[in-house]
Amino acid sequence: MATLRLEIVTPEEKIYSEDVDMVTLPGSEGELGVYPKHVPLLTTLMPGELRVLKNGRETAMAIGEGFVEIRADAVSVFREDRHQCGRGSSRTCESSDERRSDPRTSGRHSSVITESACPVAR
Repeated sequence: MATLRLEIVTPEEKIYSEDVDMVTLPGSEGELGVYPKHVPLLTTLMPGELRVLKNGRETAMAIGEGFVEIRADAVSVFREDRHQCGRGSSRTCESSDERRSDPRTSGRHSSVITESACPVAR
């Protein structure tokens, strides 16, 4: 099965780089699902939840504003902030968990997650 190279980059460092099966991103025009061999695209990234499918397992990450470049074999996420889980606020990760489990906020993105790119337990 074909894979994509997902990289998440901040101005200071590369914080994630792995081969994945599929990526779902919160784009400026809504949620964007990316499989291998996707047409090239450059768009803005909105605060929300980035989901990664790898080996049949889905992992979610809170993500802030930035840009995303999609190529046939890679997805590059360029984040504008430098904070990530473990360095930034743990409140950010907790808020993402609360938002996902609260049915009143289902489908809406909170601006509180703009300071993180951390795995969120499912």
